[in-house]
Amino acid sequence: MSRTATSHGRRLFTGTDTTGAVPVDYRFFHARGGNRRLVVVFANFDAPDEYGWSTGVLDTVRANVLWIRDSFDGHNSYYLCRDGEFGIEDSVVALIDRFAAALDLTREDCVLLGTSKGGSAALYFGLKYGYRDVVSVVPQFRIGSYVMNRHPRTAAYMLGRNAEARAVELDEALPALVRDSAHRDTNIYLVSAVGDPQYRTEIEPHLTLFSDYANFNFILTDSPHAPAHDRVARRNVPVVMGLLNLLIDGIAPRIGFARNGYEDPGTPRPDLDAHLKSTAAPGTWVDAPRVTAPATGAEAVRFEGVAAGAAEVQLWENARFLGKVPVAADGAWAWTPGMPLARGEHVVKVLALNADGVDSERTVVRCRVTCDREVAAAA
Repeated sequence: MSRTATSHGRRLFTGTDTTGAVPVDYRFFHARGGNRRLVVVFANFDAPDEYGWSTGVLDTVRANVLWIRDSFDGHNSYYLCRDGEFGIEDSVVALIDRFAAALDLTREDCVLLGTSKGGSAALYFGLKYGYRDVVSVVPQFRIGSYVMNRHPRTAAYMLGRNAEARAVELDEALPALVRDSAHRDTNIYLVSAVGDPQYRTEIEPHLTLFSDYANFNFILTDSPHAPAHDRVARRNVPVVMGLLNLLIDGIAPRIGFARNGYEDPGTPRPDLDAHLKSTAAPGTWVDAPRVTAPATGAEAVRFEGVAAGAAEVQLWENARFLGKVPVAADGAWAWTPGMPLARGEHVVKVLALNADGVDSERTVVRCRVTCDREVAAAA
């Protein structure tokens, strides 16, 4: 077992539990302020080092946190099986219970959290073994078909011989648990999004299975910031953290079926801008820069415009800094890329800053590179 410090000074323990039939890697840190909860985190596909929610977002959570690694013989397993045998599942649940017992906690004191593959695991373990709280983001219900179609290497590891027949059985494992679980008082929080193609195939057909659960909650995100399966969790970090902080404080909210989102990024708000400009304290308002070139339909090798009252203009694309240029006394500015932009479509954001470093709203320039050192404006 090794020990390091998180960004918030908490001691992070990393180790391997070998007391079960299958060794299980884990990370753990203690609760703050004597909190009497254990958060168990399951990993999604492509999670860093196979640990879910491990980017530091949980560093300020007051509960004990146990991350379980979904890496067995170098493969993912949904924390369930290899070659059709469920020794991994047995070892994982034994690890969770061992930590809970050592903390003088029970399964009712545990919150299971996961996204995608990890969301499926959180639901599975919560409903099969009676862990009290489950937060599951974009899980797969038909696990067998999903790994067969999307992750054949994982399917081969999990199912072994007779993979197709075992995939059919695995497809039924989670839906059957939802239908037949004795733990119908589990607090379940399921999150999906209309922009996720898996919502129609994995989530929507199974929602009615939860109809007689005492506290089943479903949040459906309708947001341009959740346009795909792998973007839903990122869009809903505030929602998940809000739920998590309530649950570890002993509060299980009843939300029912809810929708969130409806953002409209980039929509002009001229009335608000005018009000802010007229009432802002001196030096705290900077007009957005005006871009005069490249013009619609024209080809150019540089960007030009006016940024009245600004000291500098910066240009960015996809959070990548492209360059900056000083603004002349009359507000004029011009910038030529040091290296030609790549061929194809580009969305460049231009912002102005005053001498104190206060920045403006962004002006978006949509352009296309048609040949070396030529930029054709699309909008």
